Amino acid sequence: MAKPKASAGTPATVALTVAGLPFSLHPYEHDPAAASYGLEAAEALGVEPDRVFKTLLADTELGLVVGVVPVTGLLDLKALAAAVGAKRAGMADPALAERRTGYVVGGISPIGQKTRHVTVVDETAQLFETVFVSGGKRGLDIELAPDDLLRATEGTYAAIAKETA
Repeated sequence: MAKPKASAGTPATVALTVAGLPFSLHPYEHDPAAASYGLEAAEALGVEPDRVFKTLLADTELGLVVGVVPVTGLLDLKALAAAVGAKRAGMADPALAERRTGYVVGGISPIGQKTRHVTVVDETAQLFETVFVSGGKRGLDIELAPDDLLRATEGTYAAIAKETA
């Protein structure tokens, strides 16, 4: 995987470049009418959906927490709360998520956020050599090794995803 120049790109790509972590960029044509940004990315990139992860922010009594889960599942808020030592978690207000991360909903990357948050990546990421996360804008995904995702976010692995109903 190439190391793009730090002078161009999103905060996510700049952060990865500065950290010296290898990654690949995967742009695609974003359809504003897409029902699921993550499933749209998987289809557009021709990648199995279990390898594409979405970034969600939850509000806890400890502050905002980032949960990174496969686009094929849901964030288990109880499991996320337990993983960070909180009593409970609820989905963060989208406007607050945008302000605190510096990204727009549908393009929130777990990497290079304006404010660093405690980050938990679903343990299923470890099943793959590489995973895909938002590159910091709609229509751009970053492919990287799961352990490099943890390094970039100072995150941890935990079982925080649940099957869709």
